[in-house]
Amino acid sequence: MTDPPPLTDRKFASRVDWNLMRTFVDIVRAGGIGAAARQLNRQQPSISAALKRLEEHVGASLLHRTATGVEMTAAGKALMALCEDMLEAARMVPHQIAQATKRVEGIVRIQIISGLVSDAFDEAIASFHRRNPAIHIEVRVSPWRQVLDALEQGEVEVGVGYDNSVRGSLMYEPLLVERQQLYCSRSHPYFGYRVSRLGELRDDDFVLTGDDEIELIKHLRRRYRLGTKVSGLAEDANEARRLIVQGVGIGFLPVQVAEAEVAKGKLWPMLHADFEPFYDIFLLARTEPARDTATQLFWDEVIRRVRAQTRA
Repeated sequence: MTDPPPLTDRKFASRVDWNLMRTFVDIVRAGGIGAAARQLNRQQPSISAALKRLEEHVGASLLHRTATGVEMTAAGKALMALCEDMLEAARMVPHQIAQATKRVEGIVRIQIISGLVSDAFDEAIASFHRRNPAIHIEVRVSPWRQVLDALEQGEVEVGVGYDNSVRGSLMYEPLLVERQQLYCSRSHPYFGYRVSRLGELRDDDFVLTGDDEIELIKHLRRRYRLGTKVSGLAEDANEARRLIVQGVGIGFLPVQVAEAEVAKGKLWPMLHADFEPFYDIFLLARTEPARDTATQLFWDEVIRRVRAQTRA
């Protein structure tokens, strides 16, 4: 089949049937014309006819039939990207109209890990509140596994935390890269010195963070048998810092949680900077797209801030 000449119709937007584009998206997402017909409860010939009319409008073949379904052509991939943008814009219409007319109320429920330090997240909260003063913001703090569980169970709409795997029910937007250090107090013999061999510390008293401990840190501890002598336990990073400062034991903390105490000379980072474990912290939400207006606007505000920070 030879494609018709390239489209040059400047009145395309006023002539095209937008429903054809939606049908095209349905075909691609379903994986084939027959599958789309079944999902839409329509006859297969009507779906095929809609695809043909759209191809005539754009002047190019959009899909190739394969043994397993359909495959997008280069033109199809380009159109699919545009269609997804248009659908997202259409989905945002009620949210943006509600914000513009100052009719947005409700609650945004957020669950985060302890000790979170993120300028982009903080700026998003401030900006969001200025624009939507009638929306109540509720923040809960918990270990990272509880953040994931609360999202999946629908107890909160937005989360910030770590994940050692990928849950299909959740969507992940990178927020920041967090680093951890091993700290000791002024009373520790290693204060002022760096450790080259972690195994040397296996007999030291240790402060653990329980369920809040990152898997990467747990594996590192177990490899060098750190924490066999547990002298303190705190599920919150800030409380773990308190115990370490008071000399209860050595322990791992996010670098930004400890930096103020390091500056005051109350904590000492025992590892060389090149050996600091690091991992991604994500902005999290359920994959289901139907969010209320308050939650959607907050999500968009954080994403906008994070991406602006990344480009800067």
